[in-house]
Amino acid sequence: MRILVALTYYRPHYSGLTLYTERVARLLAEHGHQVSILTSRFDPGLSKYERCDGVEVYRPRVWFHISKGVIMPSMPFIAWKLIRKADVVHLHVPQFDAASIAVLSRLMRKPVILTYHCDLRLPAGAVHHLANRVSDASNHVTASAANVIVHNTLDYAQNSPFLRRYLHKLQPVFPPVEVEQVSQTDLRAFREKYHILPGQRIIGMAARLASEKGVEFLAQALPLVLEEFPQARVLFVGPHQNVVGEEKYARRVAQLIAHLEGQWSFLGTAASKEMSAFFHTSEVLVLPSINSTESYGMVQVEAMACGVPVIATDLPGVRVPVRETGAGLIVPPANAEELARALVAILRDPERYDGHTEDFVKLSTPESVANQYEKIFDRALRNTQHERLTQVAADEKTDCDMMSKE
Repeated sequence: MRILVALTYYRPHYSGLTLYTERVARLLAEHGHQVSILTSRFDPGLSKYERCDGVEVYRPRVWFHISKGVIMPSMPFIAWKLIRKADVVHLHVPQFDAASIAVLSRLMRKPVILTYHCDLRLPAGAVHHLANRVSDASNHVTASAANVIVHNTLDYAQNSPFLRRYLHKLQPVFPPVEVEQVSQTDLRAFREKYHILPGQRIIGMAARLASEKGVEFLAQALPLVLEEFPQARVLFVGPHQNVVGEEKYARRVAQLIAHLEGQWSFLGTAASKEMSAFFHTSEVLVLPSINSTESYGMVQVEAMACGVPVIATDLPGVRVPVRETGAGLIVPPANAEELARALVAILRDPERYDGHTEDFVKLSTPESVANQYEKIFDRALRNTQHERLTQVAADEKTDCDMMSKE
């Protein structure tokens, strides 16, 4: 099967969405499918075209940015060429170009699968307000054209003002998570590299430094935790410098943690083995997201796969892994005091929050997710081919009827 995947950011950009897409694309390529990625050249230094892990990557030039969105005038022309070669078109939203690609695909009678990751919430301001309106309209065009809409959970979809209009097209699929195996030698090397001392109580957070992630509430909660656990320390893994559209937010967080020297460490983006060592070293993982831009949080399932309890905020979708497994606690969003209480509770008695995670993790492996997408693609392709044959038969019958009348 020839699969065209379109999204705004792909590797080397780091986010849950790019990891999701990369993992599924790589597995589909290993299964023998021809996978092409159509994405943005968000960094001018990136190649226009490359082949990586069996996947072809095409990157049109970005003319300018609107917050985290990108404007690429050449995108429809490149998309047209790639859609013609594809059997199935797989779109990831939020994405400004998704509507035009969806319409082009349907004009060429190619099935469209839409993976809707989250409701877009841009900062206040006239330009961002307009971008939100345009994005919302584009999403409705895309969803209307889509044969199937995939989202992580029914919980989020039912609570999304956008998705609940399209529940008849919805196919829930958990995001793909993977954690590399690590040895005791790897764990010792990790602790030495980041100067983790005996007796330190490690609180982990893995994310981009972005406003929707609620990092400031962990920063506000930590002093309360230190009152009972003075050896507590936060390890923050993920991009934290020059994150697109988050410069002001980064300065705000820097002010909050300025007095936490030695008890808050930014580790930067980690390779897969070091990421696994991070999970195994943490005693609890925190996901303090504050709004619907966060719809799940794959890192919490990765932590659970390593036996680490999670604190997640009570947001649709985000709360599902903890609610389904019991491996952690759920707290109100944007509430540093409740977050601190939950951290203290888990650090006091982590074994109490082991939960039942095995079945949940199995459904979330890249192999499981790729298999589910294969079935979705195959069914959509067969349905589209059937519709095409039905239409051809109807057209032939109409022609015959007209000839008979003549």
